[in-house]
Amino acid sequence: MTENPKHLLDRVSESPHRPSKIAKTAAQNLSNDEEEQQEAPMGPSPRTQRYLVAIEYIGTRFSGSQQQPNFRTVVGVLEEAFHKFIGQPVSIVCSSRTDAGVHALSNVCHVDIQRISKRKPGEVLPPHEQTVVRRAVNHFLQKNEGDIMVIDVRCVPADFHARFKAQERTYFYRLLSGPEPLSTFERDRAWHVPEELDILAMQEACKILVGHHDFSSFRAAGCQAKSPIRTLDELTVSEVVSTPYFPSIVERRQNNLIMEDLHASSNKSESDLPVSSISIGNGASGFNGEASLGFGIRRRHRCFVVTARARSFLYHQVRLLVGVLKAVGTGNLTISDVERILNAKSVTAASPMAPPCGLYLGHVKYDLP
Repeated sequence: MTENPKHLLDRVSESPHRPSKIAKTAAQNLSNDEEEQQEAPMGPSPRTQRYLVAIEYIGTRFSGSQQQPNFRTVVGVLEEAFHKFIGQPVSIVCSSRTDAGVHALSNVCHVDIQRISKRKPGEVLPPHEQTVVRRAVNHFLQKNEGDIMVIDVRCVPADFHARFKAQERTYFYRLLSGPEPLSTFERDRAWHVPEELDILAMQEACKILVGHHDFSSFRAAGCQAKSPIRTLDELTVSEVVSTPYFPSIVERRQNNLIMEDLHASSNKSESDLPVSSISIGNGASGFNGEASLGFGIRRRHRCFVVTARARSFLYHQVRLLVGVLKAVGTGNLTISDVERILNAKSVTAASPMAPPCGLYLGHVKYDLP
C-alpha cells in the first residue's frame, strides 16, 4: 500500500517557518549541450548532505533548464519542490543544460540539504533517506503540471559535482518520416520530415563526423566553450518502431501463430525451430502499417533515432549535426558536402539546425563512489 505523502512529510523534519512561494524561473539559453568547466565548484557546509538526483522531463512547457527570472524552468520547478519539502531554499546544479523544448530521459543534478529539527530549531538531524527524498519531492512535482519527475536519488560526497564529474553524455534525436500529418501523440516529441529519408546515406555521413575533430561548423553563435575541438565517441542512425506502438491485426495474428508453434515445439531445441518462430521481424507493416488500412486507422511514420555520445558537446552541436544528417537523408547534401562542411570550420556552412522538440538527453554517465 502506498504511503500517504502527508504522513511521509510528517516523518521528516522541516524548518519551523512556513516556506514562502518561490517565483517560477527559466533557463538562459546559454548552452544546450556544452559542458565546459569554467570555475571551481564550491563545496557545501560540512553539516549538509549532498544528493545526486536524476530527473526526467518533457521540455515542451519549460523555458530550458537553467534559471532566469519570470520563466518556468526545470531548475526553478525543482528548487521550488525541494523548498516545500525541507522548508528552506536550495541551490540545484544540473549536469547538462537543455534549451526550451528539449526533453530529458535522465538529466542529473546535485543539491545540498541540511535536515533541521522541527521541534528543536537549530538542531541538525541525520540526513533523509534517499527514498524519502525521491517520494517527497515527487509529491510536490506532481502538483506542478506533472511533466517532471525524480527517477533516482543517491547520497554522494560533498565534493561530488554533477556537471564536472560527468564522464559521458548521450543524446537521442527522433525524426518521423512520412507525408502524413504528425500524430497528436507525437506533437512536440519529434521532428516531422515529410520526405523519405535514406538511412544508408545518413549512416555513411555519420562515419565522416564521428571521432576527434574541430567542430566549429557545428557550434552555434554564443558558445562559451574555450575550444571547438571535441571527440564524438558515437554518432549513429537507427530505424526503430514509432511510439506509441500498438500491434496491427496482422501482427497480432502472426504473433498468435508463432506462440502456437513455440508451444507445439516446446520439447525441441531452438536449433530445430523454424527461423520465423525464433524472432519476430518488423516487416513492412511494422513501420508503415498494413498495405490496406481500414477506416480510422492511421498509417505509421518511419521513425529514425540519431544517437550522439561524447564527454561533452558544444552549444547546439547535436541539433546542428542532425540538421546535416537530415539533409543527407533527403538528398539535399552528399557525403562530399558533409566533408566540406566539417572542413569549413564555420557554422554558416552547415544546414539549418534541427528543432529542439526531437532532442532528448538520454543518459549521463558517472563513476559513482
